[in-house]
Formats: sequence, structure tokens, C-alpha cells
Amino acid sequence: MKKLNAAFYQQDDVVALARYLIGTELVTEIDGLKTSGIITETEAYRGYDDKACHAHLGRFTERTKVMYETGGVAYVYLCYGIHHLFNIITNKKHNADAILIRAIQPTSGLDHMLKRRNKSKVEASLTSGPGNVSKALGISKSHYGEDLQGSQIYILDKTKTLPIIQSVRIGIDYAGEDAQLPWRFYAADNPYVSKKLKADTPCQE
Repeated sequence: MKKLNAAFYQQDDVVALARYLIGTELVTEIDGLKTSGIITETEAYRGYDDKACHAHLGRFTERTKVMYETGGVAYVYLCYGIHHLFNIITNKKHNADAILIRAIQPTSGLDHMLKRRNKSKVEASLTSGPGNVSKALGISKSHYGEDLQGSQIYILDKTKTLPIIQSVRIGIDYAGEDAQLPWRFYAADNPYVSKKLKADTPCQE
């Protein structure tokens, strides 16, 4: 499988990219340990008109500044002072679009993942939920701004298309009407998903 190239991340439709990423493989090679998993759940955030986006209304801080870089770098932030959340910046420079990786299905380095998560066996909770993804893969704030064309964190293109479910995003009630945007995607019939809602619908091919 080939890495997704820089041009992929610089496309301007963050929602379409979030959907496409389902079925690709997220790989980390951190501290000499290689781990990977098929991306099974994503959420899109659009910089210019999305109240749920950290960069909404041009918000530019020490935390969000990487969001304004050219697509193809990592945006990692600490949530609730506990969980590191891994996002991918997309679009051209200054647009501040991002995709949150919410779940993966482990494919390699399972022993390393179990140790990082302090678990004894592989189960869905190992890598379901964005905080669990980052911890299992060894991603932390030290990877803020990491180039996804590099060797520490990268994504391999998919070899087959998976059936996908479309949903509203989770945990963003503060975003008002934008909380209802159907910009979350996940692999159908896959246990490695953080949450499934009754109103979720299959995507049309």
C-alpha cells in the first residue's frame, strides 16, 4: 500500500476527505515501535463556517495555529487534561479544516497497544474513541505539527472500499445548529466504533 500523498490532504472538501479516510490505515513508528490500524471512524471540522471547529471565526492561538498550515500535518491537543486527540489538517494554507480520528481497528503492534493502554486482551475499547486511539498508537502533544509524509505518523491508502455509515458528530452541543451536521463517518458492522446512533444512515455510493 502507498502513503496518501500531500495533494490528498490539500483538497478543499474536508467532509469528503473524512469519508474517504474510512478504510485507510493509520501507522505510527514512535520510539522504535510500529503500530497500525484501519481507520473506522472520523469527524470533519470546517474552519470558516463551523461553530464546532476550534478555529471558528478565525480563532488563532498557540493551540490552533497549526490548523492554518497547509494540509497534511497533525493537530494534537489535550482534551479534559487527560486525552490526546489526533486530528489531520486538510485544505490549502489558512483554511483551518481538520479531521478527527475517532477509532481504528488494530492491525499490527497489538502487544505495544495493549501495554500502552494497560490492557490484557484485544477488544473494541482498545482503540475506540479518539483518546484511546492516540494512546494505543503512542501519539501525544509532542507530535503536534508532525508531517504526515514523514516516518513517525502516516496513512496508507485503502485496498478496498468499506460500507460506511453517516452520522451527526458527538459531544459538541455547544455548536448549536452545527452540532447536527452529518459530518461523522464510520465503518458499518465494525465493533471498533465509539458510538452508534439510531438515526445514523448508510452512505450512498
